[in-house]
Formats: sequence, structure tokens, C-alpha cells
Amino acid sequence: MQLSDGFGSTPGRLAPAPKSSPAPPQPLAPLVMAAQNGCSASFERIYRQLAGQVASYLRWHRASDPDGLTNDVFAQVHRNLAGFEGDEQGFRSWLFTIAHHRMIDDRRRTSRQPQFQADLAMDESLGYGDVEEDAFAAMAEDHVLELLGVLSPDQREVVLLRIVADLSVEEVAGTLGKSEGAIKALQHRAIGALRRHFDRAEEISLP
Repeated sequence: MQLSDGFGSTPGRLAPAPKSSPAPPQPLAPLVMAAQNGCSASFERIYRQLAGQVASYLRWHRASDPDGLTNDVFAQVHRNLAGFEGDEQGFRSWLFTIAHHRMIDDRRRTSRQPQFQADLAMDESLGYGDVEEDAFAAMAEDHVLELLGVLSPDQREVVLLRIVADLSVEEVAGTLGKSEGAIKALQHRAIGALRRHFDRAEEISLP
């Protein structure tokens, strides 16, 4: 699936979220500005730079079709791009707010349908960015879902937005519609829950 030549007027289907190592990221601000002025190549660069993180965020939430929903997220971004105002980090926050809403819609839709979900394949990349790599470097991928399962839904949401999406506390608060104090408290409790989990695991492993 390729970006249509006429993407500036009518978006086509985007390619699946990239799964190989990406090229060094380019500054987003000039790409966003060029895309707002109708440059389809700039919009495709934005997609290829951020789609992996969006797909990872949706995948960790067990979305029914992470790649398809990622496509939908960027189609909505393209439709509303002319009205976006803000800097590079503001664009990331806006993008993941859209992804968050798509994830909630998907969860509501699938909750009304019979579930035949197979085990989630974890051989996909977690997303791109030093923050994510540092956080998960010491973990085997087959343990990440176990770790996320230790957290409450609210704690898990904060952790994913902070680590996979690489959003600030302020941006996570805006995305989830909570106060910064609430986000900090959820993050603190999540860290505490993970620490207790590791402590218990260490005790069990001792002879």
C-alpha cells in the first residue's frame, strides 16, 4: 500500500507502519509546515517517522488492528492538519490524543463483539526513541505484557504515553483529560507497583 500521488487532496491508504530500523528522525516542525502547505512527501516523512510509535501504542493496548488504526489516525491527522497550531512536541501530543481516542473507540466496538483474539505477537518493534529503548532494554519482550498487567488501566495508560509516545506529564494530562498532579500520582504508583513486582520476583527466585 503506497501513499497516493494525490494525497494533498484525497488521502489514499498509507503503507503499514514501518517495522525496520528507521532513518535518523528529522525535525518535525518544518515537515508539518510543509505538509500544511500541501507537500505530500513531507506528510509521508511524518508518517514514517511516527507511525511505528503510534502502532506500538495501539498494539500494547491490544487494539484489534493496530496497523489499520494507525492508518486511520494519520488519515484524520491529514484531514485536520490545516487547523493544527503548535510546535513539534505539540504535534506529537495532538497525534497521540487522536490515537488515544481511536483506541477507546476500538475498545468499545470490540467489547460488543465476540472475542477470538489470539496471543499477541510481540516480535514487532516497540516504537522508536531513546526513552523507550532505555526503559525496555533490560526486559525480554515476552515479559513486557506481564509487567503491564501489574498496573491498573490508568497507570498503564500513563506509562505507555510517557514511554512509548514519549510525552511529557503535561501532555499526558492533556491527552487523558486529567490534572498534572493526577498524572504524577499515577506514574508514582505505577513505579511503586513495578518495584514491588520485581521485589517479589527476586524473593521467589532466591533459593
